[in-house]
Amino acid sequence: MNKTNSHTLPDERGYFGAYGGRFVPETLIPALDELLAAYESARADAEFQDQLATLQATYVGRPTPLTHARRLSAQLGGAQIYLKREDLAHTGAHKINNAIGQALLAQRMGKQRIIAETGAGQHGVAAATAASIVGAGLPRLHGHGRYGPPTAKCVSDAAAGRRGAAGGSRQPNPEGCHQRSHPGLGNQRALHALHARVCPRPHPYPRMVRDFQSIIGIEARRQILEATGRLPDLCIACVGGGSNAIGLFHAFQDDAAVDLIGVEAGGSGIPAACMQRASLTPKLAGRACCTAHARL
Repeated sequence: MNKTNSHTLPDERGYFGAYGGRFVPETLIPALDELLAAYESARADAEFQDQLATLQATYVGRPTPLTHARRLSAQLGGAQIYLKREDLAHTGAHKINNAIGQALLAQRMGKQRIIAETGAGQHGVAAATAASIVGAGLPRLHGHGRYGPPTAKCVSDAAAGRRGAAGGSRQPNPEGCHQRSHPGLGNQRALHALHARVCPRPHPYPRMVRDFQSIIGIEARRQILEATGRLPDLCIACVGGGSNAIGLFHAFQDDAAVDLIGVEAGGSGIPAACMQRASLTPKLAGRACCTAHARL
């Protein structure tokens, strides 16, 4: 895979080489410009960064462990496998890293409510948790019952009193969720759309999600050096919306000896359009994903 110095990307238009940008209605551009300006200000604000670091350490539970899977390593022939345990972060996944960051940003911008897409429910839980802890108001969760009966996570959302609404489209997630969140982003000044995915989302969301999730790779790089005295040969991550993968990959982007491998959910195979959830392979180049700089 080709390498690019991702620390210089995206450019001022939100492009990562041939990928990225803003493919949204013009009515949304002012809201996105406002968000970009607020994010640039927050990145340069030491107080904001300190607040984020404090929540990561005392609430999210960072750093998460790097676990040596000794028996699995032996079973697979001796390749030493280490697992970055984002499942041990508060709410049970990496989603909270980005949710906390964006909730703090929404609070800084004076937003009164948060809208969050949620499919299986994991991001919805993280968004509601983050909004609650920073006082940004309970989010309105928008999802689509693509998989039939609600999952346990969706049930927990309802039990906690978080308002939910089905997507206005019958498209599979995340498209249905995205359709519902666009009007809210453009029409309500008091609302922040808390997106979890890197692709396909308009600038500055891919950059924001990458930055908030990059704590995964920063920790993993330090931890693997402490554990083994060397960098890994491979970094492997699942690829759906891209946030988990770019969170791990970003810290290793400039290490020539480290291969970065993203694994999609192939299901019954790419030709079976309705029987797989591969987010990159079936798409058209240029519109598929904003993480090309991560060599996905």
